[in-house]
Amino acid sequence: MRLGVLTTIFAAASTAVFAQNLTVATGAPPTSVDPHFYNAAPNFALSMHIFDRLVERDAEVKPYPGLAASWDAIAPTVWEFKLRPGVTWHDGTPFTAEDVAFSVARPPTVPNSPASFSPFVRAIQRTEIVDSHTVRFHTAAPHPLLPVELGSIAIVAKHAVEGRGTEDFNSGRAAIGTGPYRIASSIPGDRFELVRNDAWFGPRQPWERVTYRVVANDTARVSALLAGDVDLIDQVPSTDLARLRRDNRVSIAEVQGLRLIFIAFDRSRRGNLPLVTDNDGRPMEVNPFDDVRVRLALTISVNRQALVERVMEGAAAPAGQWMPPGTTTHAPEVPVPEYDPEGARRLLAEAGYPDGFRMTLFTPNDRYPNDARTAQAVAQMWTRIGVRTAVEALPWSSYSGRSSRQEFPIRLAGWGSSTGEAGSFLISVLGTFDRRAQRGAANAARYSNPELDALTDRAATLLKLEDRAAVLRQAIRLATDDVAMVPLHNITNSWATRRGLVHQPRMDERTVAMGTRPAN
Repeated sequence: MRLGVLTTIFAAASTAVFAQNLTVATGAPPTSVDPHFYNAAPNFALSMHIFDRLVERDAEVKPYPGLAASWDAIAPTVWEFKLRPGVTWHDGTPFTAEDVAFSVARPPTVPNSPASFSPFVRAIQRTEIVDSHTVRFHTAAPHPLLPVELGSIAIVAKHAVEGRGTEDFNSGRAAIGTGPYRIASSIPGDRFELVRNDAWFGPRQPWERVTYRVVANDTARVSALLAGDVDLIDQVPSTDLARLRRDNRVSIAEVQGLRLIFIAFDRSRRGNLPLVTDNDGRPMEVNPFDDVRVRLALTISVNRQALVERVMEGAAAPAGQWMPPGTTTHAPEVPVPEYDPEGARRLLAEAGYPDGFRMTLFTPNDRYPNDARTAQAVAQMWTRIGVRTAVEALPWSSYSGRSSRQEFPIRLAGWGSSTGEAGSFLISVLGTFDRRAQRGAANAARYSNPELDALTDRAATLLKLEDRAAVLRQAIRLATDDVAMVPLHNITNSWATRRGLVHQPRMDERTVAMGTRPAN
């Protein structure tokens, strides 16, 4: 019997029977079951079902104990973590400090990672196993954010993973976690079948089985919800939000998200950028994006309010930086750039491009809400100032790999600062790419600013939040003055459930079955 038929049968049954199964339709495909392979929200959301972390983050990205029962800085450069007793892996093997030491050492070693988790463990110089349930992390300097950063590192089973690679997670051989669900089967790019782990140390989950489906098409995702084929969808299309709010068959859950949608300039080459030419189609000997006047012209020629109103239909807020208002390290002195197409033309002329040039903007078409539509709208704005911009939209499965290989001259991207602080973006996206320093793991554009790196490193050592926030706001101002990228908008995260369910929206936009409950 097909899963959709089963879902319909359960929907008609009593709440007690219905509450055994949940079908989730997500708009963005997880690219791997390996929780250390790709620091992207779809991958992270899937891994949260199977694996736990020492420190977890709630829907408002506030930390709370996970596999660590407690933690404390016992010396300026030593953090001690006491592990939760009695935890077992899905195969019944006891969880110990050996697994923790193995897990924090693994992210920098994962091959072909498009965006590594290594920045979250870069501060750890040495891991000391005190006993089976006590581990100490030694850092070179005081590092107050280590517990928050470890909230991004899934703990994997040493006995199941050692000597194995990402493909072994995808096949299920290494996908043995301590989390609330076990993976039963998967069809990459289509669905993942999860079964409840009744031995989980956390609260008992109402769902005996979770089907995690990938439905990239917005219309198909909404239709599946309204037809009763799925119970929960994410990335509710902005075009459907008003209609769905009036539909008594569904409920909408929304929250201001931490994700910035932005455009990054390729800085990996000094000239001859692919698909960037003069108006006659000839390659350019210099990289126009190396000129801050060109970068500034492109950012002030974007009408962000129009993007929010016409493309996002109100489901976003214009952005001039990556941290939204209300977060601890938002810099209120950095405004949303004013729309000034005439000023942009003057800047282009000053930079030596009075007649502009031609380029191709790359974007995913199934990763972020209205991603391709946003790119098309921005391209039209740039074309109006003389920078004739074509758009090439690709599925995320193709876009992500090509982007990490610096194949794109200019790209639309997104980043959710799930730690709740500006440092995440600074280290991973704007930090100078350096594998040894574990910096710039998601810096596909290869932007580099040593002064910005120095501010980032300084902030990481400051114990007081107000001192750290002040330095991070200084870094935001510096990145803005240098036009390190073109910020567009912060997304409002939205989900829709069918009637009878309640979903807790997360600021980090992760779609997890653990956040969904029967209404009564």
